[in-house]
Amino acid sequence: MSDLPEFLDRGRPDVPDLVVARAVLPFHLPHRAVRGRLVRLGVLADALLTRHDYPEPVARLAGEALALAAGLATALKFRGSFSVQARGDGPVRLLLADCTEHGALRGYARLNREALESLLATNPNPRAAALLGNGYLAFSVVQGAEREPYQGIVAIEGESLAEMAGAYFRASEQIKSLVRLAAARGEAGWRAGALILERIPLPRDSGAPRDIESEEESWRRATLLAETLTESELLDEGLAPERLLYRLFHAEGVSVAQPRALAFGCRCSRARLADILESFRPEELDEMRTEAGEIVMTCEFCNVDFRFARERLRGRTSR
Repeated sequence: MSDLPEFLDRGRPDVPDLVVARAVLPFHLPHRAVRGRLVRLGVLADALLTRHDYPEPVARLAGEALALAAGLATALKFRGSFSVQARGDGPVRLLLADCTEHGALRGYARLNREALESLLATNPNPRAAALLGNGYLAFSVVQGAEREPYQGIVAIEGESLAEMAGAYFRASEQIKSLVRLAAARGEAGWRAGALILERIPLPRDSGAPRDIESEEESWRRATLLAETLTESELLDEGLAPERLLYRLFHAEGVSVAQPRALAFGCRCSRARLADILESFRPEELDEMRTEAGEIVMTCEFCNVDFRFARERLRGRTSR
């Protein structure tokens, strides 16, 4: 326990100081109505997922959510964060992954352990739909304290998380998108990746009308090619990202941009959690106190326990 007052203790907890320098590779197809991002979390997937004692199907789902959040967040044109959240009535009650525009990535799953054990007893390898049940999928964008967060919500629809994300984009009538996701545990630990395609208007001469038919055809061809991508290719670290994109889209032409980094991004600290505790009344803090006179708070993202001496907390004294 630090000697600093809690509200000043913003030191990072004991978590991996880990950065994957080339985790996200943006690309576009020149003269085609398509741009995209190829995401490979590398060792970061294992570092994030093994912080929790998840059964394999849950870890796989959480890994896919992390890759999806990373792929969407790195398209942000402003300072902020992007989060993917699914809430359902299944064994996974909450699935959350978020990533800042700088690539700080984190996530967790909140489970009903009894319901999960019951499901796994009859279905050892359930898909996302069985794990989440009925509920909703939300994509949220936070642009800082000065602007209201944006959140889009749709009912969960589809068997996989990729299908659910596709249903979200169709329902929200935003830019046309295709999402491929994969996560698996191999000899080197967990790995996760994503391929995200987006349809964009084709460049045109000033004043010339858009050729919608040509844009549709270029989008159709790109999605057909993307559908040939296998999970093993997406996760194969021996296959360079540029080589993979060339394998998929060489007939269309593909141009890559500057790679983006991702990092272990839990943003918890004693100061943040102390602020939460100080919002409780003194009698409520007394109820939280253990026999040792401490209040223990666990960060759901990094699974680190923070211990606070009860006497160092004042609590809220007025309404």
